[in-house]
Formats: sequence, structure tokens, C-alpha cells
Amino acid sequence: MKFLFYLCTLLVVCLLSEISGEKVSKHKHTHKKVISSESQEERKEEDAPVAPPSDSDVIDNRVPVVDPCMQVRCGAGRVCQVDELGEPQCVCIPKCPVETESRRKVCSNHNETWSSDCAIYQQRCLCDKGDPQCKGPQYKHVHIEYYGQCREMPHCSQEEMADFPRRMRDWLFNIMRDLADRQELTPHYLNMEREAESNMTRRWTNAAIWKFCDLDGHPPDRSVSRHELFPIRAPLMALEHCISPFLNSCDADNNHRITLKEWAKCLQLEEEEIEHQCEEIAEAEDNSELQ
Repeated sequence: MKFLFYLCTLLVVCLLSEISGEKVSKHKHTHKKVISSESQEERKEEDAPVAPPSDSDVIDNRVPVVDPCMQVRCGAGRVCQVDELGEPQCVCIPKCPVETESRRKVCSNHNETWSSDCAIYQQRCLCDKGDPQCKGPQYKHVHIEYYGQCREMPHCSQEEMADFPRRMRDWLFNIMRDLADRQELTPHYLNMEREAESNMTRRWTNAAIWKFCDLDGHPPDRSVSRHELFPIRAPLMALEHCISPFLNSCDADNNHRITLKEWAKCLQLEEEEIEHQCEEIAEAEDNSELQ
């Protein structure tokens, strides 16, 4: 009996040991699978491609390129180009656009029809710089008389010429008043117009100063070239055939520029009443734009 008891006990212990070994083996095998799976995930993360940084993550240390010609103002017939030293230079426009419409034609002060205003401006620039393409010294001061083909203009009689300064003064003041009514005058010019309305002695003088300073270049140089007179001459040519000889007579010394004194004398105004206000006006207007 004792022998059978010991034999049964030994069989139970062996059976329990075998079962326990299988569980441990299965646990180790499962643990290996878990570790292997985790290692694969880590390798996948390491091997995954890195996304490039977005624009918001990049700091741009490049210096912005500034066009040297941005702040340069070139006259008519000229364009700004950067030279080999990187400096801006005003040069004659290389080529004007080809114009096929007749309404683009202009008539010059030499009574010649040109294909466009660009062609006249280009020619004046070429002659001013002594370029071989200049047609002659007389074209150094060529300018536009009016738009359209040249036509025969009526002769301005002595009587018409004698009365023209008065008509011109009235026309200047009426234009100034009309612009004031439409709120198209700058603050300084608007004050001048209001003064002219209330003070008859300043009516023609203020209008003359306004138009002269309006025509004078920026920055002002206290003189108006015949080219700068174009905004007055061109629109009036069809209505006032005396406008061209009148403006020519204002250039008393024939140097192709009209000073404020010459402008006053031409309009038959007292020279003492005409002050050099253009520089002060330009400075006041610039300060008002900055505010």
C-alpha cells in the first residue's frame, strides 16, 4: 500500500511539473512576440521619412532686394536703368511703341507731325545727350504743341494778342474756382482760392501763382520750360489760336524757360505781387502727405 501511495504521488508531481513547464514556455514565447512587435514599431518610427519644415518654421535671413530705380523720377522720354556699378541712371528710352492709330499723332513746335508723344520726348532726350540719332540741334527743345496731325492755324492778330492776357487771367481763375468747387485742389491751393474769392486784388495774382507752381517741376526750380507748358497749350489750341504765340512771347529772353517774373509780366500783373511760393507750397504739400 505504501508503495502504491508513493507511486501515485510521484506521478502527480511529474504531471504538475510538466504542465508548469509548458506555461512558462508559452509565456516566454508570448513575451518574445511582444518584444519583437515593439522593436518593429520602433524601427518603423526611426525609418519613417522626416517631413520638411514649413515656411513658418524657416527663418529667412536673406536681405530683401531693393530696386535702385524705385525712388528715381526720370523726365519724359527717359527711363531709369541700373549701371554696372549698381547706380540708377536716367537714359533715353530705347524704343517707343509702334503706334498705328492716327489719334496718337502729335504736332510739334516745328509744325511737324510725329507718330506719338513718346517719339518727340525721345528725340529731345537724344539731342540733349548729344546722341548721333539726334536729327539736329533745333530738336534739343522740341515739344508738343497739340495732339493730332499738324494743321494750318489761323493768324493771331495784334488786337487779339493785346486782349489775350486778360482772357488768360480770367481763364486761369475760372479753372482754379472750378477745381475748388470739385474739391480737387490741395489744401494750400484751396486757401489761395478762398482768398482770391474774398479779395479782388488777389484774384488774378493767386490764380497766376497757382498755375505756375502747378506747372513747375518737382522739386521746383523757379522756372517753367516750354515743355512743362503743355497742359495749358495743348487743350486750348483748338479753341484759342493765340495761345501758342502768347506763351512764346512770355519767354522774353528766348532761353526756353519762363520765370515767375516773366509769367507775371506776360499776364500784365505787377511783378511785386508775384512771390516765389512754389518751394514753400511743395514743402507744405509734402508735409501734409506725411501726416
